[in-house]
Amino acid sequence: MKIFLRYIFICFICALFIPVAAKAQFENFKDSVVQLYGVVMTADSLQALPSVSVVEKLQGRGTVTNNQGVFSLVVLKGEKVEFTSVGFKPKTITIPRDIEGNQYSVLQLMVTDTVYLAATIIKSRPTREQFERDFLKTNVPADDLEVARQNNDENRRRVLMASLPRDGREAANKYLSQQSAKYYYAGQAPPQNIFNPFAWADFIKAWKRGDFKKKN
Repeated sequence: MKIFLRYIFICFICALFIPVAAKAQFENFKDSVVQLYGVVMTADSLQALPSVSVVEKLQGRGTVTNNQGVFSLVVLKGEKVEFTSVGFKPKTITIPRDIEGNQYSVLQLMVTDTVYLAATIIKSRPTREQFERDFLKTNVPADDLEVARQNNDENRRRVLMASLPRDGREAANKYLSQQSAKYYYAGQAPPQNIFNPFAWADFIKAWKRGDFKKKN
């Protein structure tokens, strides 16, 4: 029972001090919050810069300037704020920790960033002979229609048929055709093409086409 009463007493004491500590912590946090506002302008002509990104670097919170270059952002004392815009060098400022009050104004000037382009070589106009020479030497890649036309050439098809391996369907059809011929002549001697006039006609045509010539 005494232990229970002691536990209740400790909880009661904690309940008295927790609001005080929370209030003190809130006051410290409230004192560190700063309303940052100001104007962003060009350094050379003092023109207002719209759409400049104003970002607090620690947590990534930010805003952009309006058409008059004005911005407003809630930050903490001691935080760093970065100003970035296309065509200008980025600028980073630090919010002072010892400022009085909860407002801080800045007039931020942005310096133009130098952009270096690649060197351009200007040459004189070519003569008619130089233009014709370069035009004739230009290698124009073949389009899909020309590639298809070249692949349908008879000699090209023979080379492709001789060099490309058979795919799965062709190999299966060839195997089934051989098995069918084997079973068709099962129990008897298969015919010899040496006595087949149609086979001789196909042989003569292939010989005239040059199918049996040695290919390099």
